[in-house]
Amino acid sequence: MQEVHAALLGLSHPHALAHLRTLQAVPEVASITLWDNDEALLRSTLEDQGEKVSASTTDLAAVLAEEQILFVVAALRNDLGPPIFTRALEAGKHVITDKPIGKTAVESAEVAAVAKREGRKLGVFYQNRALPPIQDARRIVEQGLIGELVSVEMRMVTTQVQVRDPSHWLFNMDKAGGGILSWLGCHYIDQILNITQDEIVSVSAQVATRSGEDIDVEDVAAVSLGFASGAVGTFHAGYMLAMSGGGYHNVGGYDTYVSVNGRLGRITYSSNGTPTSIQVESTHPSWASAPRRTFDYTFGDSPAYGGASGETFLRAFISACQGNGEPLTTGEDAVRVAKVVDAAYESSRSGRRVEI
Repeated sequence: MQEVHAALLGLSHPHALAHLRTLQAVPEVASITLWDNDEALLRSTLEDQGEKVSASTTDLAAVLAEEQILFVVAALRNDLGPPIFTRALEAGKHVITDKPIGKTAVESAEVAAVAKREGRKLGVFYQNRALPPIQDARRIVEQGLIGELVSVEMRMVTTQVQVRDPSHWLFNMDKAGGGILSWLGCHYIDQILNITQDEIVSVSAQVATRSGEDIDVEDVAAVSLGFASGAVGTFHAGYMLAMSGGGYHNVGGYDTYVSVNGRLGRITYSSNGTPTSIQVESTHPSWASAPRRTFDYTFGDSPAYGGASGETFLRAFISACQGNGEPLTTGEDAVRVAKVVDAAYESSRSGRRVEI
């Protein structure tokens, strides 16, 4: 790939500096322009993480007018992002955003429609798609080794709200649009859509706020899923671990489990962070000599968000911006996930199953 110039829009988002480290780690990125409304934050970022940064400004129009910038990475508050993403796309920039693009599926779809109209790439940071165990799980399903999908079982619980700054905008409905499902659960919804290549077509859910903190978004959720194939699924998510510390990049602060069950076998993985192995059972004739197998992974070191696979993810987006294929995730993928999350909220409010 040719060297490119990029911009990072927003520095106060919980993932902003992680995205900056990714841009710095990817060799194809020759220079980075920083934009934020806060001059003091721009200055401190330059002092602490100024590598590859060629310019910084509070003037968004100037950034979007810079012809050499091929794409922007956007890390903005959920209620502030969509108008800025639209401006960037209409200025001819490719855009990759932190999830969930907008507070609702409707907002996300509007941005995706602009990208299509302008002929620009729109990506979203569901970077787990670049993880080798997730890619292998998808290939195993595609090869028919677990047979027709029967059910999916998922769990993602993480550290409590009290150690995550309850005053943060992430726990304010007007600014965030939702809680545990839209902020973290979305990764697992995307993960299962990606692995199974099936569509979620109905949702029944109960969400609640049980932390005791002064927040107005859900901090626990139990979701039942119906798939187009007829398979069923469950997803339990919550901020509830009392003994796992705090911080937004606390790799030990998760308890996760995924099981993809088919007529011929299943794929399972669990971890307190990024899964380093997957277990597969299959009665497929081609696996008769070893019907139970474990695949172990050792990941390369990288300061990028998501490690070495985070670099792979962003490089795939850059390649797509240069005319080589599609990103690993698109705006349409973000809309699919957002529709499931919105349906869960509607189901919990109405007490009924919601069709998508």
